[in-house]
Order: sequence, then C-alpha cells, then structure tokens
Amino acid sequence: MDIYRAIADPTRRAILDELVDRSGQTLFELCARLIMKHGIGSSRQAISQHLDVLEAAGLIRTRREGRSKLHWFEGAPLKGIGERWPISTDQDKSQDRNASPDPHSSHSTDEDIEQ
Repeated sequence: MDIYRAIADPTRRAILDELVDRSGQTLFELCARLIMKHGIGSSRQAISQHLDVLEAAGLIRTRREGRSKLHWFEGAPLKGIGERWPISTDQDKSQDRNASPDPHSSHSTDEDIEQ
C-alpha cells in the first residue's frame, strides 16, 4: 500500500493521531476515542478496514492478546517523507521574511523558481 494514499484519508489520519496519543489500543477503544474526540462515528467494520490499510502501509503494527487485537503507531515510514521534503530551519524562515520582493515583478519567472 502506498503511504501517501494511506494518509490521504482524514479518518486514517485521526486514527494515527489517536495511536500517537495512546498506543496499544483495541478496535473498540479506537472507535470510542474517534467518536468522542473527532466526531467520527464510523462503524467498527469501517475502522477495521482503515486499520488494515494503515497496517499494509507499515504505519501501524498489531498484536493479538487473547481475543483482543492491539494497535501501535509506527512512524518509520513517515521518515522518508521528511527526508524528501525537509522542513526549513528557523534561520531559513527569518531570511525569507527579511528578503524584500521586487516591487516591479508581479509574477515569478523560471529563474525565480529554480532559486
């Protein structure tokens, strides 16, 4: 499963948020938290399908304990996204704010974009 497709869905992102907040949850616990904190009232079957997509993308791992299946967040696949599109530092941001735009230019040129 493609990681980008997996995180494109807002319900799946909410599931990941909940697992970051508290790992090792059952399907029942996740459904309850999604309703209370996010107003997502999807069925347990629908949430289970979302969990399958996240697991296929490597974003969660699961383990059976008796009759329960527990879910944990796995952030390693997201590391590649940060490496591909690194976040600029505070120094880069301050330099961007201090740069004054050319008042005579109303659009970017190819040269501007390459820089």
